[in-house]
Amino acid sequence: PMEDASGGGGATEAQSGPSFDGWFDNVDNYDGVTDATGQDTVEIEVGSQANGGGYGFSPAAVKVDQGTTVTWTWTGKGGMHNVEADDGAFKSDMVQEAGHTFEQTFEESGTTKYFCMPHKAMGMKGAVVVE
Repeated sequence: PMEDASGGGGATEAQSGPSFDGWFDNVDNYDGVTDATGQDTVEIEVGSQANGGGYGFSPAAVKVDQGTTVTWTWTGKGGMHNVEADDGAFKSDMVQEAGHTFEQTFEESGTTKYFCMPHKAMGMKGAVVVE
């Protein structure tokens, strides 16, 4: 079998799909973009098992159609979390309670990066890609 022919450590960057400019470099549960196109609603767990505890969004990156409503649902694990867009487009309350939800409808195409403010440095980050 051929070894990494890209001439460096960037082999994983060769996947097709959006480039996140290093956004997921410290996110241990990111394994590519989950394709959720064709669905009206998509659920993302807040506080999934990742980054050393209940500090993940699952799936970390999701691809949706324009007009899709994304619902973040809290697992109750990992302490207080929020969902905050990197560009300031949306920001949820800081919550720990399992079953709490936050919704956002994505009308515009493009990539929205988001994070949990208290755990951003630990890698609690995600992205929604709208085609």
